[in-house]
Amino acid sequence: MAMTQTEPRAGMKEWCGLVVIVLVTLLVAVDVSVLGFAIAPLSKDLSPSASQLLWIMDIYSFVLAGTLVTVGWLGDRIGRRKLLLFGAALFGLASAAAAFSTSPEMLIASRALLGLAASTLTPTSLALIRTMFHDTKERKAAIAAWGGTLTSGAALGPVVGGLLLNNFWWGSVFLINTPVMVLVLILAPLLLPEHRDPGRGRLDLLSTVLSLAGVMTLIYGFKELVINGYSQSAALWAAAGAVLVVAFVIRQATAAHPMIDISLFRRGSFSGAVIVNMMVAFALMGSSVLTNQYLQMVLGYSPLKASLWSLAPMPAIGVAVGLSASLGRRVRPAKLIGGALVLMAAGFGVLTRAEVDSPVAVVLAGVGLLAGGMVAAKTLAAEIVVTSAPPEQAGSSVAVSETFTEFGIAFGFATLGSIGSAVYRGDMADVSPGGVGGPALHALRNTIGGAAEVAAHQSPSAGGALMNAGREAFTHGLQVASLVGAALMALTAVLAALLLRTTPVEAALPGSLEAAQGGTYGAVPLPAPAGADGSPAAVPPSSAAASHDPRL
Repeated sequence: MAMTQTEPRAGMKEWCGLVVIVLVTLLVAVDVSVLGFAIAPLSKDLSPSASQLLWIMDIYSFVLAGTLVTVGWLGDRIGRRKLLLFGAALFGLASAAAAFSTSPEMLIASRALLGLAASTLTPTSLALIRTMFHDTKERKAAIAAWGGTLTSGAALGPVVGGLLLNNFWWGSVFLINTPVMVLVLILAPLLLPEHRDPGRGRLDLLSTVLSLAGVMTLIYGFKELVINGYSQSAALWAAAGAVLVVAFVIRQATAAHPMIDISLFRRGSFSGAVIVNMMVAFALMGSSVLTNQYLQMVLGYSPLKASLWSLAPMPAIGVAVGLSASLGRRVRPAKLIGGALVLMAAGFGVLTRAEVDSPVAVVLAGVGLLAGGMVAAKTLAAEIVVTSAPPEQAGSSVAVSETFTEFGIAFGFATLGSIGSAVYRGDMADVSPGGVGGPALHALRNTIGGAAEVAAHQSPSAGGALMNAGREAFTHGLQVASLVGAALMALTAVLAALLLRTTPVEAALPGSLEAAQGGTYGAVPLPAPAGADGSPAAVPPSSAAASHDPRL
């Protein structure tokens, strides 16, 4: 009687290890948005200049984006658990340094170290999930938990920050990271496996410099163009960054030991998943920057109340996590991801119906649809990214995808934020309150925050009329930007369906992706998922046939 091979199932150790990974991911996600409420008190304490305040806010994301590719390669080369432990230690120490900063320069340096530490944690955590979970059902559930944590953490950041600042000093928003990272340092060596590929060759220093300089410079220039408008210096920064990024890509195609496998982008599955991740980040940032202002400036909620209302879509996130893990075992990724993006388009569609006097339920319904679609699309795309590359390159492939995610964040803020601002400025161009001119007039015509500042110094009737005009203009901007967002999500859904059309349900099984796409990774056949000790994992021979279920 023939014996049937089965994939090894995860045990209690692996599931407890997943808790450690989720905890790390949660802290990284929270840290992206937790600083918002702390700006006022830390400004009062440290007295940073306007330029220093911008660097305090931005340096985290700049360093995170610029170092992802390099640290992803390092994790594959020296060991993912080792790199995660280093990142956790650095994250804890940098958090303590940020909490007790005595000058703007010290806080900027601490935030830069936090960005470097975060860049080691995101790719290694997802790559470790592939190492720990070989059974397709279990792996999908684990990645769903990872994806849901990223989205939930970003929503929790402002709430955590607000609650801490109601009771403690501004440094508390950083200090909460340190004890948690100490716990991770204790548990990770016991629960997480090590996985590395000594055959990756030596670190290419030129590629490292090109990657770091190119990504950071491009994002900096792009952000300057968006926030401050066109200037020759900002355009030069962006152009220089683009040239360096192109040089990095050329270097990867010609280097003996490249940091990333450029040939992955020739596969529709990988390219499609990367584009989906980028556009999900685009939607997350673009919608949040508009809806948060709508809640505060149009509906009149306090920052803390607005952040608490932002937790209302959490049930949608939970449903999306469960459905993406469950349906992902039976339905092809093209259909599921396409459906998730259509759901996001519907969320933007609901936001186009928001009015100045709309109940908060309208915005929450739109954000709930967006959040559910985001989590489902991010979860499914993350699995394709982590399983599209050979197991020994999983960290590098995740790092590349997360770099595109950072571009999506900047792109979302720039595109939808700029559209909303342009509509607002157009609607407010003819608003001229009596006695207001110069910088004050420019401020009220430029942002709704400026209008609120000017209205506070007017008579009740004049101030009320000005704020009504500002609310109408901002809401109109939200409607137009949401309409553009809906169109872009629908377009992305079509693109994802085309690129992922041959990606099977069980994309991680040996030979299934290769058979669907046609070909191998260069001259090397697609290897089986590796076990915790680096040995190939057994796979049931019937799995490949299951991916061609005619019901799908």
